[in-house]
Order: sequence, then structure tokens, then C-alpha cells
Amino acid sequence: MSVVVDQAQSGSHKIAAPAGRSLWVTARHRLVRNRAAVTSLFVLALVALACVCGPFLSPHPFDRVYADYVKVPPQLAPYPLAEQLPPALERLAARIRAKLTASETTDDAVRVTLEGTRAIDERLLAYFERSDFFGPARVVDRQDDGKRLVVEAPIKHLHFLFGTDANGRDLLTRTLIAGRVSLAIGLLASLVALIIGVGWGATAGYLGGRIDMVMMRIVDIIYALPFIFFVILLVVFFGRNFILIFVAVGAVEWLDMARIVRGQTLAIKRQEYVQAAEALGVTTGGIIRRHIVPNTLGPVVVYLTLLVPKVILLESFLSFLGLGVQEPMTSWGVLIAEGARNIEGASYMLIFPALFLTATLFAMNFVGDGLRDALDPKDR
Repeated sequence: MSVVVDQAQSGSHKIAAPAGRSLWVTARHRLVRNRAAVTSLFVLALVALACVCGPFLSPHPFDRVYADYVKVPPQLAPYPLAEQLPPALERLAARIRAKLTASETTDDAVRVTLEGTRAIDERLLAYFERSDFFGPARVVDRQDDGKRLVVEAPIKHLHFLFGTDANGRDLLTRTLIAGRVSLAIGLLASLVALIIGVGWGATAGYLGGRIDMVMMRIVDIIYALPFIFFVILLVVFFGRNFILIFVAVGAVEWLDMARIVRGQTLAIKRQEYVQAAEALGVTTGGIIRRHIVPNTLGPVVVYLTLLVPKVILLESFLSFLGLGVQEPMTSWGVLIAEGARNIEGASYMLIFPALFLTATLFAMNFVGDGLRDALDPKDR
């Protein structure tokens, strides 16, 4: 009896075996220790948050044209500047068919005296409100049977932190809207490449034989088509729009993904667990879905993080050539092309979109490098 108790007591004090960690848990720990990758993820999150939420917080619509603020440089102080008001008042007086004889400017309003050879039509004071500098004007005093008017109008204070473009549109709002378009094209086209490329490559690699040969020859034929020629044909038949760029890029970028997945599949299908699944009668679709595709996700995830910046850069190149997104919608490529045309007189039009594009591309490449190191089986 005592022997049984001793055995029970000794069994109760057995040390539990340490729990193992999966590949993805290990990869996550390794990725967190990579400072460059973590910093890049933080930068990407900030850029994405700014592009998604920023236009809603901006006081300027992305397509609003400020005719009085064409190509004004960026600054923290509000517009209009003090030196901008006298010429603007002179132009308004000329439109009203009067002469500006006096003006007094405060921080929030301007008071002017207008004189005409005949009674001034007060309906023409609506030109003040139509200006980007002033609000609705009101008559403070009438003299000489309406030939002399003292008019007061509030000053509209506007901020252009990134300046304005050649059409007088706020560059900050347009840069954030352009980020939405570029990131959307990059993510959507990469998702299409992921779905088509993984399915095509896994099927070709697992089935092998003549099916593999035919499927990969189709890939080679599509590879042989010049990409720019393919895009021009799409533009001729369907016109220029956002969906066109998505279709054009997604229809080509899955080819590399298919080759990568096929190469991984050729090695995976000889593993014991795949042969065991075949012996148990699992269908071809089930083996590809449950065993082949999940075990190719390591290289696929790494390549996907490198494919997104490649697609963004490709879209920017197409927009730079005039084959991409069209006005009034914009993308980083469109803004960079416009900035390149105005680099001598307004270099900020090129600098700000280029900074956003460069930061995004560098961050995605650092994340890709971090994932590659984290998922590398030789470095664990």
C-alpha cells in the first residue's frame, strides 16, 4: 500500500514538458527584435492613418481651386499675407468700377473707401465674397448719393502647410488623397497577384507533368508581352481610370508569385506528410489547400511585402507618363510628375509627394527584409 502511495506522490511531482513554439511565434519574436522593421511598421501605420483620416480633417477639399492662391509656398502662418491685400483690393475695386481711395487693415477685417463717377452698384460688392481673401462685404457709410462708399469685409484666414499647386489646390490634402490611391492600388494589385499566383503556382507544381509544362508556358508567354504596350492597349479600349491601373498591374505582377510558389511546391510535395495525405485518400484540392499552400506562406509573405512597393512604384511610373490616374483624382506619381514640371519655381510641389512615396517604399522594403530574416530557417 505504501509503495502505491509513494508512486502516486512521486507522479504528482513530475515536471511538465516545456511547450514548443510554432514557426510563426518564433518569427514574430525575431521580427519584434528587428528595430528597423518595427520602426518601418510604425512609419507605415502613420502614413496609412494620415492618408485615410487626414482628408476628413483638412479644411480644404482635394479638388477645391483657390484662384488667388496659385503656387503659394508652404508656411505655418495663415494666408493672406499683408503684401497680398493691396493688389487684391485694387483688382476688386476695378471690377466694381470704382477707385480705391483709402484702406485700413486689421487682423480680421479690412475697411476700404470706394469712389465712382456715378453711383456704385452695391450688388457688385459680391466680388468680395467671391474672392479667396475676403468674406461678404457690408456698406458702413454712403456719401455723395452712393458715389462714395465705405465698405468693410472680413478676411478669410487659410492655412496651406504644404503650399498649393499650379491650379491653386491645397497640396497637403492632395498628397494624402494621392496616398489613398497609391496604397489602394498597391494593396489590391498585390492581393490579386497573391490569389492568382499562389493558386496557379501551387497547382502547376503539385500536378507536374504536361499540366505543369502547359501552365508555365502560359506564364512565359505573358512574360513576353511588353508591359507598356499592354497598358496602352487597355487605355485605347477602355479609357483611363482607376480600375484600369488595377487590372493592368494585377494581370502581370502575379507571374513572379506563381514561379516562386511553384518552386516551393516542387520541394514540398515530396515531404512525408504530403505522401501520407495521398495514401489516406485526400483529394488533390484538399492537399493543395491544407498542406501545400500553408507551407509556402513564408516566402510568399516576404515577397508580398516587396511586391506592394513595386506596384506603387509601377503605378507612379504610369501616372508620370500620363497613363495612370487622371485629374481631378491624383496619386503620388501624378503629383511627382506635376512637381517635376514646376521644379524651378515651386520645388516644394515635388519634395512633399516624393518624401511620402520614398518613406513608404523604404519602410515596406525594411519590413520585407525583417520578415525574410525572421522566417529564414537557416538563421534560427
